[in-house]
Amino acid sequence: MTGEQAWLWWGAGAAAAILVVVAVWLWRKGTPFAAGDVFRASRLSAGNHLFPTQILITPSSVVQYTPRWIGKREETIHMAHIASVKIDTGMLLANVLIETSGGASPIACHGHRKGDAVQMKTLIERYQTDYYRGGERPAARTDTTGPPSVEPPAIRR
Repeated sequence: MTGEQAWLWWGAGAAAAILVVVAVWLWRKGTPFAAGDVFRASRLSAGNHLFPTQILITPSSVVQYTPRWIGKREETIHMAHIASVKIDTGMLLANVLIETSGGASPIACHGHRKGDAVQMKTLIERYQTDYYRGGERPAARTDTTGPPSVEPPAIRR
């Protein structure tokens, strides 16, 4: 093998190693960012080819998570501030628009599967119903005449 051929082999090996590192990096950025009900946009949709947007729906909030080359962009809306959820379906994928009660900066999620979009709306409606029925709010005190009672710690003798 000549010196020029060795250079080509080393160059091809380095290029392949860099390609593998970038592929693993992109795959890692696309994995769910939290446990729970996480919905990931399709990589086939516009704006989601490299870093697909993810939506986490919890009983108390909705989080939109968009990974970037370095860092991330995260936006959270509390369940009490969600005014409406709109689903715009296309031929293959659906767009979800989660509007706030304040009217500013809704969460726009593009490129989700239709079933995921419907499940997102269903979860938000169920969690809002639970929230407004008192499932997530702390129980109100019934005795308001004095300070809240705190039981002292047990004393060992």
